[in-house]
Amino acid sequence: MNTSMDELLKMLSHHGIQPSFQRLKILEALLERRDHPTVLCIYERVSKDVPTISKTTVYNTLSTFREKGIVTALTVSADEARYDIDTSPHHHLVCRECGAILDINICCEYAVKSEVEGHRVEEVHGYFKGVFKDCVTCEQAQ
Repeated sequence: MNTSMDELLKMLSHHGIQPSFQRLKILEALLERRDHPTVLCIYERVSKDVPTISKTTVYNTLSTFREKGIVTALTVSADEARYDIDTSPHHHLVCRECGAILDINICCEYAVKSEVEGHRVEEVHGYFKGVFKDCVTCEQAQ
């Protein structure tokens, strides 16, 4: 996805975030990589354009983005958080072979509810774990 700097500026302003060059580059990296990257993946991508950026800056920026609703944090493993720029209600498939995460479109009545049995729902995270079809093919060939 090729997003202009004006669009990135508008997105940050819309969410009440003061734009900086680092924030713009982190947002750009999230929009380019729709594979639910980790802080390290984003850091490695952004540090090519901003060599002085630190992992702490990336982490703190992602935390701000999460608080302001630009991204959601996925915790599909205890080892790392992954970040998703798509904040709409949806589920994920995690491949136990390659570790990648895909968005999957499954209709779930609870994903769009704000209340379930009288309880307030603030977030819904649906994770399916299995093996991607391409990984199944590789698994069978061995």
